[in-house]
Amino acid sequence: MFSQLIAQKLLLKPQQVETVLQLLAEGSTIPFIARYRKDATGALDEVQIQQIQDENKLMNEFAERKTFIEKTITEQGKMTEALQAKIDAAITISQLEDIYLPYKQKRKTKAVVARENGLQPLADLLLAQNDIDLEKEATAFINEKVLTTEAALQGARDIIAETVNEDTIVREKLRRLFEQEATLKSTVIADKETEAAKYKDYFAFSEKIATVPSHRTLAVLRGFLEGYLRISIEPMEETALEIVEVLYVKGMSPCSDQLRKAIKDGYRRLLQPSLETECRTNLKTEADEEAINVFAENLRQLLLSSPLGSKKILAIDPGYRTGCKVVCLDEKGELLINDLIYVHENNNKLYDAEHKIKSLVKLYGIQAFAIGDGTAGRETEQFVKKLDLGLPVFLVNEDGASIYSASEIARQEFPDYDITVRGAVSIGRRLMDPLAELVKIDPKSIGVGQYQHDVNQPRLKERLDQTVMSCVNSVGVNVNTASKHLLSYVSGIGSTLAENIVSYRRQEGQFTSRKQLLKVARLGGKAYEQCAGFLRIPNAADVLDSSAVHPEAYELVETMAKDLNVKVNDMIGNETLLKSIPTKKYISEKFGEHTINDILNELKKPGLDPRSEAQLFEFANIYSIDDVHVGMEVPGMVTNLTRFGAFVDIGVKQDGLVHVSEIAHKYIQDPSEVLKLNQPVKVKVLEVDVARKRIALSIKQTEPAPAHQPKKDFRGNNSFQQNKKEAAPSNNMHDALAALKNKFGK
Repeated sequence: MFSQLIAQKLLLKPQQVETVLQLLAEGSTIPFIARYRKDATGALDEVQIQQIQDENKLMNEFAERKTFIEKTITEQGKMTEALQAKIDAAITISQLEDIYLPYKQKRKTKAVVARENGLQPLADLLLAQNDIDLEKEATAFINEKVLTTEAALQGARDIIAETVNEDTIVREKLRRLFEQEATLKSTVIADKETEAAKYKDYFAFSEKIATVPSHRTLAVLRGFLEGYLRISIEPMEETALEIVEVLYVKGMSPCSDQLRKAIKDGYRRLLQPSLETECRTNLKTEADEEAINVFAENLRQLLLSSPLGSKKILAIDPGYRTGCKVVCLDEKGELLINDLIYVHENNNKLYDAEHKIKSLVKLYGIQAFAIGDGTAGRETEQFVKKLDLGLPVFLVNEDGASIYSASEIARQEFPDYDITVRGAVSIGRRLMDPLAELVKIDPKSIGVGQYQHDVNQPRLKERLDQTVMSCVNSVGVNVNTASKHLLSYVSGIGSTLAENIVSYRRQEGQFTSRKQLLKVARLGGKAYEQCAGFLRIPNAADVLDSSAVHPEAYELVETMAKDLNVKVNDMIGNETLLKSIPTKKYISEKFGEHTINDILNELKKPGLDPRSEAQLFEFANIYSIDDVHVGMEVPGMVTNLTRFGAFVDIGVKQDGLVHVSEIAHKYIQDPSEVLKLNQPVKVKVLEVDVARKRIALSIKQTEPAPAHQPKKDFRGNNSFQQNKKEAAPSNNMHDALAALKNKFGK
């Protein structure tokens, strides 16, 4: 229905949009469409398909609202051809609502009372602005409810004020004024300065809404909702009144003066509050979407972090007084044994800890150490390294591990163990496969968001679930080892089928072919179509079952092999053979060029994990913020990206902040242009605030400036200077440092 409009907005072909909407309506998932229906969609990616789905949802909501408005006005007996034409011409929800405003059921307004008192004719006289005796005309409307001429004129002005407020042209013009010129202002509420200290940067804040960044919008709105800040959103009142007066006022007569009074009253009492509320809602929606986009991208990068792979792991959840929980895991992540050591106590316990670790390494053939990076993490890392066991030692981000440990998922996995054991297991499994372990945790607890508790929660959950599904399907899942939580994110499966797959595996043993999936309870043809290509069966009799080649294309691959006079197995990894295959020969109504190219690329390295292998990273010899000094240069790891900067772990428990203006010598708007999550970087310390536990860092000051002159940007400004200008708060980091409390919950 909306294909043409969506295509125009997204700069796509209508046929592409129609195909996507049809596939979605048939129950296809976005990952499936993007991977296995490229020929039908013209190779649209997941982002484009998601945009089509979102736009279609918005347009359906618009259509539903339009239908409701038409029905309501018709039932009132007020629908006319001209009004229907205006409704049909509306293209936004706000335009529809403006048209509907005069027909909405409303409480008893001043204008309603005035009309009941018979003052509509007087209002009409004022609107006509003829040369009349105003006092005489008004006197004619005095009655038992209207006692004076001034009361009569006031009532007429109330009617005019409401008329102006309901004028679609007025509202559209003022809406544009608000969008272009309105300023967001905030001031601290009297006597709350101390309580509102974390909002100090917004005690006397003012910025045009056209330029205010999302993180500042969310910060101001949070302060407002918590009762610390008073806010306003409006343009210059004189400009707004002038726009309305041009439409209504015709001269300088006494009637015109009454109109000006009515317009000012209507603006202050009705128009300005209404448009401010609308503006605030739009600002919040836009800021939410921006923050959600940042969160989703960070989550994607975290979920696709490099795995160490199937290794025997000794994982440690560090602690001081309570000791360090130790677990040993086999190559599949199964718990073999758990123990407790005291690394940070007296010498006797330290000797015992050394003996235990050495014994466990030897007994279970340990291949790597995984140590949680929280409390006592760095100290425990040093303890293990001093044992000189010749094994790699990884510090693992443990954000959310405590949430997992106390969750129902953890209780189901380890009913006989306490939360300390579960936490240590989670740390070890995160090193082996971050994706498989992190899907068990609420994404909001993983520590890569910005103002995640302030944004639209249903929308946040929707986007994050989409992101998790996208990541899981881009990597693929081993159906014989995956947990039900990981399986539930596979295209077409969900929680019920995931549980059924695990039950089948438990009762019947491991899957040996993809066709066996059809024996799983309630897993029918459509679900099989959607999930099969994303589920891997290593060492299956049919080598294609361990690849991303969809079963629907097996016959095509076999035909290719037959034409080459070889077996399918002979084609795997044989680039020379695969390059000799004439793609166009196999193009058909069912398989197009995109699909055939994907198949050939997959056969080169079937089932290849797109993630790179985890690499060791070494922090400097510093352990607390007291060890950090201005001017020192140290290695760090990017832990979170926001629009205003990057948080970097330098090994001292408090992440430092690299403001966007301190990331690169060239002008960048967004840190993600040059940085990725978990990227190793070298940073220089600019500021250290021990009392508030804040560290300001720079990446660009560790790198030589480019020899050439910075290019001029499209505005004709020096890009580097413009970057400094636009990021002016960087000196004191007002905006960015305020977010530290949000990140750490302090």
